[in-house]
Amino acid sequence: MTLVIVGGTTEPQLEEAVGVFVDCGFQLARWLSPWEDADGVLALRGDSAVLLKDADAQGIRYVLVHVGSDDGKSGGSHERAHHRVDIAQLRELAQQLKSRERMLITCLAFGYKRGIPDGAAWVVDVRLLDNPYWVDELRPLDGRDARVRDYVLNQAAARDLLDNLERTLKNALPHYRQRGRSQLIVAFGCTGGRHRSVVMASEMADRLRHIEGVDVEFTARDIDV
Repeated sequence: MTLVIVGGTTEPQLEEAVGVFVDCGFQLARWLSPWEDADGVLALRGDSAVLLKDADAQGIRYVLVHVGSDDGKSGGSHERAHHRVDIAQLRELAQQLKSRERMLITCLAFGYKRGIPDGAAWVVDVRLLDNPYWVDELRPLDGRDARVRDYVLNQAAARDLLDNLERTLKNALPHYRQRGRSQLIVAFGCTGGRHRSVVMASEMADRLRHIEGVDVEFTARDIDV
């Protein structure tokens, strides 16, 4: 069964979004817990980053939907969303998610200083790229900043790596599905986990969101360490 967690830019958007899912047959969840008996929907209120970390720590499987514009919260529902939609698109998405088995792909950024993440099916070493850390004005920033993103993605090696990996993953996904694989972690590592890996994991997540029948999330394990 599917648990959908919905975040919204405004409270009216959030209320309307939850109502759409309820209309499509989802049960209203009142608290965060494993969801096994039916398709459910939970409104994400309060500190969304903390709540999502709690869900991850409990091993709760969910689909995260953000309605509206960027809320600007680090680790919040917009940044981590599997689906970013407006209200007009929401009913179609709710119908697609209703009792449907979908693969979840996690594009995870990490730093080798703190070890390779457990459970990663693919580990991509992006330390071959020029490091923004050695550029004075970029050092205090991280991969969420447009200046760091541009510095990394303007490198031909970064674009080539992303193109090749995207093509390989798309070719591999049908084989994972045939074997019943429901989750796949693609981990991108750099030295500290704040610059190159964040840009590359985020960019790959954006690319993979266009694949039909999969949910994609981005997370940066070491960005705030």
